[in-house]
Amino acid sequence: MIKIIIFLIISLNIPPVFAYIGPGMGGGVIAAIFGLIAAFFLGLWGILYYPIKRALKNKKLKKKLSKNGNQKSK
Repeated sequence: MIKIIIFLIISLNIPPVFAYIGPGMGGGVIAAIFGLIAAFFLGLWGILYYPIKRALKNKKLKKKLSKNGNQKSK
């Protein structure tokens, strides 16, 4: 309990630091955030796109084969 109180006293007595970050750092942070978001969604797209594409192609092929089979039986 005493350690927590000492930690709070020390952490609340920190003087303000005046540092210039600059526009490059802000731009870099924004670019990194957009990059992480884009990587997440592109990864999700890569995982989901091909199985869905293959399922639709197989469905279309089955429909075409069943249509040809029905025409031959008439």
